[in-house]
Amino acid sequence: MSDFPPPTFDTTRPHPARVRNYLLGGKDHFPVDREYADALTTIFPNIVDVAHASREFLVRAVTYLAADANVRQFLDIGPGLPVENSTHQIAQQVAPQSRIVYVDNDPLVLTHARALLVGAPEGVTASIDADLHEPKVILERAAETLDFTEPVGLILTAVMGLVVDLDEAYTITRTLLDALPSGSYLVLDDGAADPDNEQILNMQTLSDDYGYRYTYRTEQQIAGFFDGLDLVEPGIVTPTHWRHTPEPDSPAVPFEACGVGRRR
Repeated sequence: MSDFPPPTFDTTRPHPARVRNYLLGGKDHFPVDREYADALTTIFPNIVDVAHASREFLVRAVTYLAADANVRQFLDIGPGLPVENSTHQIAQQVAPQSRIVYVDNDPLVLTHARALLVGAPEGVTASIDADLHEPKVILERAAETLDFTEPVGLILTAVMGLVVDLDEAYTITRTLLDALPSGSYLVLDDGAADPDNEQILNMQTLSDDYGYRYTYRTEQQIAGFFDGLDLVEPGIVTPTHWRHTPEPDSPAVPFEACGVGRRR
């Protein structure tokens, strides 16, 4: 018998993890997720390219942390539904002894994570149920697997836009980082745009209609998440340009900014 309670799913409105899974070509989504994503695509045809570029940034960033920065612990908050190249796969390919903790509070994500996110036997891959809005709870539960006296790679990809209040978003990030030692890293990727952009305004209206709240921020506001950290070159850029030179015919990926910062 399972130690976990049976999951319950809200299929009446789109969910970020399921929408992202659909955009990435996955199979774990419901009609409302597909309906919302298709409507979003009519407003922003590049949204699929953005989802893939974000994932490719994660691959390069985690590879950098594992191979170049010798980070052996990762705290991935809001990882979404399992697809190829999840954090534990990337890190443990470089260092099989790596320890990874995934954090989410969506029943579908947790069910899939516990069934599918199984890492190398030399390392540890764990999934915990916790809410992004409660960083101290996340830290308490993650400490059962991670050693917070050793560097940790904190992964926040496509999640901080779900925290509507910017001050709260900064506080959450700072609370998490303050618990990590020197030599830890923040990997962050999120929506970035001029708030008066017509496409952004149309996407925001669509999101509000579906009860799917996601906030695009300016590049300067994205940079604010890295205050006090040493940015890894090339700094705050679009996902396609972080330690990667795209092909001349690569699709444009607007409305997204990312970066990696080291805690002093």
